[in-house]
Amino acid sequence: MTQPDSTSTRPSRRARVERKTKESDIVVELVLDGTGQVSVETGVPFFDHMLTSLGSHASFDLTVKAVGDIEIE
Repeated sequence: MTQPDSTSTRPSRRARVERKTKESDIVVELVLDGTGQVSVETGVPFFDHMLTSLGSHASFDLTVKAVGDIEIE
């Protein structure tokens, strides 16, 4: 069996999205071919836990920073 070429020109599967409004400021960075490094700060503990679990179990590198109006109805 041959090993994949480590210098291949495979496209990077990553994204960075930023959204700023009057009420909030959100930045999300995702690397699908990561190692499971996760940093999540939303101010909503259960949401932080779920995103952290998703990233670590799926081996995504995920960074989420959300500040502002986090009122949940």
